[in-house]
Amino acid sequence: MPLSSVVPKPEDGTELGTGLPNRLEACDTAYLAYPVRNNSQPFLQRTLYPITLKFEEIVYKVNYERKGTCCGGKSSTKEKTILNGVTGMVCPGEILAMLGPSGSGKTTLLTALGGRLSGRLSGKITYNGQPFSGSIKRRTGFVAQDDVLYPHLTVFETLLFTALLRLPKSLTKEDKAQHVEHVIAELGLTRCRNSMIGGPLFRGISGGEKKRVSIGQEMLINPSFLLLDEPTSGLDSTTAQRILKTVKGLASGGRTVITTIHQPSSRLYHMFDKVVLLSEGCPIYYGPASTALEYFSSIGFSTSITVNPADLLLDLANGIGPDQHAIDHSDNLQQDPISVRKLLVSAYDKNISTRLKIELCSSEVNSYNFTKETSTRNDVKLEKWSTSWWHQFKILLLRGLRERRFEAFNKLRIFQVISVAILGGLLWWQTPSSHIDDRIAMLFFYSVFWGFYPLYNAVFTFPQERNMLIKERSSGMYRLSSYFLARTVGDLPMELGLPTAFTLIFYWMGGLKPDPATFILSLLIVLLSVLVSQSLGLAFGAILMDVKQAATLASVTTLVFLIAGGYYVRQIPPFIVWLKYLSYSYYCYKLLLGVHYNENDYYECAKGVYCRVTDYPAIKSVGLSHLWVDVSIMMLMLLSYRFIAYLALHRVR
Repeated sequence: MPLSSVVPKPEDGTELGTGLPNRLEACDTAYLAYPVRNNSQPFLQRTLYPITLKFEEIVYKVNYERKGTCCGGKSSTKEKTILNGVTGMVCPGEILAMLGPSGSGKTTLLTALGGRLSGRLSGKITYNGQPFSGSIKRRTGFVAQDDVLYPHLTVFETLLFTALLRLPKSLTKEDKAQHVEHVIAELGLTRCRNSMIGGPLFRGISGGEKKRVSIGQEMLINPSFLLLDEPTSGLDSTTAQRILKTVKGLASGGRTVITTIHQPSSRLYHMFDKVVLLSEGCPIYYGPASTALEYFSSIGFSTSITVNPADLLLDLANGIGPDQHAIDHSDNLQQDPISVRKLLVSAYDKNISTRLKIELCSSEVNSYNFTKETSTRNDVKLEKWSTSWWHQFKILLLRGLRERRFEAFNKLRIFQVISVAILGGLLWWQTPSSHIDDRIAMLFFYSVFWGFYPLYNAVFTFPQERNMLIKERSSGMYRLSSYFLARTVGDLPMELGLPTAFTLIFYWMGGLKPDPATFILSLLIVLLSVLVSQSLGLAFGAILMDVKQAATLASVTTLVFLIAGGYYVRQIPPFIVWLKYLSYSYYCYKLLLGVHYNENDYYECAKGVYCRVTDYPAIKSVGLSHLWVDVSIMMLMLLSYRFIAYLALHRVR
């Protein structure tokens, strides 16, 4: 049986169950993305250009470090082959399922076919005879195994924000909203349209509904090529069937669909057109799903009982043979997984590999002609970004504010800040100006608290959004600069509002200088310190992308800055004095002193004796001059830390 035959074809050349022309003719036809309704917008009627995918001899290797077995033993670098010579072809209207046990290379192959795998990848992957390009990327939908969604957004909001970012700027907001409604209806999400996605701390929509939302995010762009990684993972049999039935319907619209799946039921298995079976990275079967059992029976692996075909295939991929086998296979061979795998790989090379390469070569001319003609006749020039930078910034800012409006952590932060402000105000209640020790201690606490508190909050920002950033950046949804600025600007209301409220309480309760100008300057200095501290926290989080490591580094940094801040240690040894010039708390403390005192002020150093403020040890060690230089240094820190954070995010893949 030819490998290209999936189901018997009637005389008119169409394939049963799909309504599509046969595979080699399908490459010259444009299909509708969705069932068109009378009231559909023009975008919904946009034709979907089919993509024929071919991959030949895909090999992927990685290096890993192997530690020594004994104490003090040297580690060595070993090479591991993840994929070893995988070949196949998928045409429009087909679903190719990748089967295999955990660690067999299914997700790696899927990632490679989606153009998202870098490293030591060899082989040839073509899309209508051409290599991966930006145009193909814009027509590719990739649904990851884990549903990476914002928990506090509703289903409609999630899809609407995706549509506003990914659909072309030629469409109005109303057109995009109507397109979202259409996708919601097609995926059966109408019932939960206004329900929140949900997360670990509160209940939202079901797992199957989350998976359909993830699929809906990709369907918004009417992809020609759809990749799904374990779409039924963690779902019950009925929900899994609904998901795959939805995917089957999407494929029938002319899409090329590839999915990995771990343990499909027999109902799911019979929905697949083609199957690739992997065992430790090596292919042991490629062809129609309906003929897999027949093929393995022909090479000596048959079973006497009726089983789920997927169960038999996975047993073979694990090196476990069925209950019956050919007479020339000994019992020892049957029970030896290594020998079984070798036999299956050998049979694949002998019976499938050669014919498959011939089939790929015979269809190469057809696919290439389609690409050349269609791209010049029908294709629309695709820009790198669907929308402008300013539009992306506005949408991302609005989405961030919507997502964080229900965060309980914000309420906890407000309570924490107000409590500390009241407690500090009571401890330093109306401190008289003659108590210069207490006043300077109060100013140092003021600078230190708002130098370190924002730092610990900011280190969580990017590590918590790492998966979302990878997902959306991989699909080319927005520029990194628009995301970075929107994310940091969206935090400003809380980051600047809390120190303002703190100052209103603490400043007047503590009895600091009752002058409006001094109050405003003190507030501005603290707000600048907050922005610098937040910037350093963002840089730590972006560089490490791990909450625990970033928090540990922040703890060490705050301890050093606290000691070198100019209050505890005033005579720092010359070889390490440079540490205090790295501490923004030092500059904030010095500026606060400069606002509240000047060189002509005096204080009562003894009964009836007055001394110059500049001679007081705690003030003399930092000085009251060159305040604009200190402001400039803090501004430079602010810009430098944020620029470092931005550069670090470019490394996130």
